[in-house]
Amino acid sequence: MAEPVAPLVSLNGISKVFANGVTALAGFHLDIREGEFVSLLGPSGCGKSTALRLIAGLAQPTAGSVIWPGPAGLDHRAEIGFVFQEPTLMPWANVTDNVWLPLRLRGISKREAQGRIAESLSLVGLEAFAEAYPRELSGGMKMRVSIARALTLKPRLLLMDEPFGALDEITRFRLNDDLLRLKRDLSCTIVFVTHSVFESVYLSDRVAVMTPHPGCIAAEIRVDRSGERSMNFRTSARYAELCRDVSQVLAELTSNEPL
Repeated sequence: MAEPVAPLVSLNGISKVFANGVTALAGFHLDIREGEFVSLLGPSGCGKSTALRLIAGLAQPTAGSVIWPGPAGLDHRAEIGFVFQEPTLMPWANVTDNVWLPLRLRGISKREAQGRIAESLSLVGLEAFAEAYPRELSGGMKMRVSIARALTLKPRLLLMDEPFGALDEITRFRLNDDLLRLKRDLSCTIVFVTHSVFESVYLSDRVAVMTPHPGCIAAEIRVDRSGERSMNFRTSARYAELCRDVSQVLAELTSNEPL
């Protein structure tokens, strides 16, 4: 029998209480393994984004711990790329300068960064738009720039906070496929926040369903990755069955929540 793969990062018994007294997470446990695509799914306000920020080191837990392998105290932020809900592009800067930003903040000159910028833009299909400005781009293209910016860091772990939520369905489907291609090409680990049952099942190896606030993991649904994710999978009986299973868990958790 194969040895179980050690987690890349673990959230162990996490609680997070904000200064205003609101408890976002309580008794939160989650292991993320190397190479996985894990979606966090749950109602608004259940602490999905808070969990991402804790993994990224952008916030600290009130109780519990975020555990990485290796020596305690080692800073893992250099291994993490973060894509936020909004593209958060600098409107006065062109695509190249927006993608350069995280490298510039690390003291890497634009000349030194050119190769990584070009590579990242190529990965998201925007090499022809390197000199364009955000006002000249569609919503989907702006999100691609945001993803390219995260990819310049060559992250081992990519955290994505509902990046496609504001996009139309056609663009969202296309970016879902592009994201799976990127994961395959880069062999990275992805933790993805979404409100969409259908998106979570399509993208993930594992869907972690969260309770209403304070959030914790109520159920984990594994999605078999044998076979290519494509329109055939979207229209398959297996996909419909998995979506039904996840929807049922979510409905049971939120049945007493106010609308």
